[in-house]
Amino acid sequence: MPGNIDDAAAGIKHDPSIAVAPDFKHEEQGEYPTEEELHTLRRVADTIPWRVYTLAFVELVERFSYYGSTVVFTNFIQQPLPKGSKTGAGFKDGQSGALNKGQQASTGIGTFNQFWVYLMPLFGAYVADKYLGRYKTICYALGIAIVGHIIMVVSATPAVIVHPNNSLGCFLIGIIIMGVGTGAFKPNISPLIAEQLHVTKLVVRDRPDGERVIIDPTVTQSRVYHYFYLFINIGALVGQVGMVYAEKYVGFWLSFLLPTCLLCVCPLVVWYCRDKYVMAPPQGSVLGKAVGLFLLANKGHWSLNPVKTYKRLYDGTFWEDVKPSHIEPSRRPAWMTFDDQWVDEVARGFAACSVFCWIPLYWLTYNQLNNNLTSQAAVMKLNGLPNDVLSNLDPFALIILIPLCDLVFWPFLRKMKIRFTPIKKITMGFYTGAAAMIWAAVVQAYIYKKSICGTGAAGVLPASLGGDGETMCPPVDINVWAQTGAYILIAISEILASITTLEYAFSKAPKNMRSLVMSFNLFMSAISAALGEAFVTLSADPLLVWNYGTMAVLAFIGGTCFWFQYRGLDKEEDHLNMLFAASRKTIASWSITCALQARPWPFGG
Repeated sequence: MPGNIDDAAAGIKHDPSIAVAPDFKHEEQGEYPTEEELHTLRRVADTIPWRVYTLAFVELVERFSYYGSTVVFTNFIQQPLPKGSKTGAGFKDGQSGALNKGQQASTGIGTFNQFWVYLMPLFGAYVADKYLGRYKTICYALGIAIVGHIIMVVSATPAVIVHPNNSLGCFLIGIIIMGVGTGAFKPNISPLIAEQLHVTKLVVRDRPDGERVIIDPTVTQSRVYHYFYLFINIGALVGQVGMVYAEKYVGFWLSFLLPTCLLCVCPLVVWYCRDKYVMAPPQGSVLGKAVGLFLLANKGHWSLNPVKTYKRLYDGTFWEDVKPSHIEPSRRPAWMTFDDQWVDEVARGFAACSVFCWIPLYWLTYNQLNNNLTSQAAVMKLNGLPNDVLSNLDPFALIILIPLCDLVFWPFLRKMKIRFTPIKKITMGFYTGAAAMIWAAVVQAYIYKKSICGTGAAGVLPASLGGDGETMCPPVDINVWAQTGAYILIAISEILASITTLEYAFSKAPKNMRSLVMSFNLFMSAISAALGEAFVTLSADPLLVWNYGTMAVLAFIGGTCFWFQYRGLDKEEDHLNMLFAASRKTIASWSITCALQARPWPFGG
């Protein structure tokens, strides 16, 4: 592996002026680099402890269970139970199904599941920060998720599946309980992984071969998150491929049972390694005080005149005016028990969160994978493939592309002196997602053009064409692999947008707000799912071309607005990478150094 991931993760490589004085040392980790060393020494990642891989394995298995189950949701809800079947299996030439509720119902329930699973991280982060800590929250979350999976297995058993309404009720209870567990798991697993890393500051070390290098924690974090995402997609790929064939040739009960059994392994792994993990105790949730401080800061900054509002919000006093040192003790709220430095940390946390506010428009494009693109495949020429197997092109492409980016593409850009910063990556993620939706829209247009049912390609064969009211329209003569481009483009967009936001959420947030910022990042998927509900009416013939086209336009607009709003952060990237890794003691040292050298403090105030 290369020493660097990308220049965005390279700390203060291009701005040695913000280096801490050479005599400032970590007592345990080593020396800070001098200005000369920042110019000349190579940056490398620290070694990754083996305990990180145990947590990555838990994530892999949890994603196997989640995606292995959800990949069959569309067919389970939308398609009818095959004649004479009590399992829902369609076998080679048939279509698997169970509840026969239609495409809009499957899209609506799938979108609700997406919303619920990514709403719950706010709850999981709060519980971890205030009561249990990340490790214990993960343990409880796994137990809750297992209960939800068991209930879904019951909904697909032969005795229940033949009663669609009963099966649907049981299924919905299962996904709600599973969502609580999954949502509490997600905001805590990735910060817990990153907290297992040894080095938290830039330090200089001598290698066994004599080379003197800079150990950069942001390079290490970037590498960990790239391969963390790789583990996620290995689990998703194996789970999805295996479960669609279990659904196709055995039945839905098996496609829900196998993920449940595998998920039961996770508590055993985390229990066995419990004494090996670095576990920070709960320090109390910052959510209440942070929201109170934010609301207090907004007072006096709003006006009916939008121009005045904008000027007041960006006049540099937003956070400065609510620092305790600027408020008389008699006028301070009862909850204001913190110092000015804590206000600075909250400001940085909100700054990191604000970057994610455009992300829901990106997730609208990704969410098409789990419902509409699966339904699109069902009306194409499958040649014996399950219609929901094509969605596995996304994790399969990611398994190939993530190492290629890490080992080939990012080093090439560095060699060409092209700085592909997080803001640029996320912007390109939007545009690539938009391109995927354009591809899907073109495929859908050709489906309508070639289907004998025209714009009703997914419906019942009309009586005018010999239909009996039950026979579905025949598949169109377009090979299902025509969807490949859409899935690969989505995979590329995930590397650019999704992985980068994970890194950004951890690296740019203060230590006491990491779970909160990570949960806010995940909550953007819930917002996207809620927005997706507004487009459910487009998720059926004859409006599917409009559906994909609308998603493409929204992603393009979102990416453009994101770039114009946050392009200025590119200039501060080096400052941010160094500053967010700092402890209070280090920040104080930097502020003194900045004052002595007459340099601006990166966050004002």
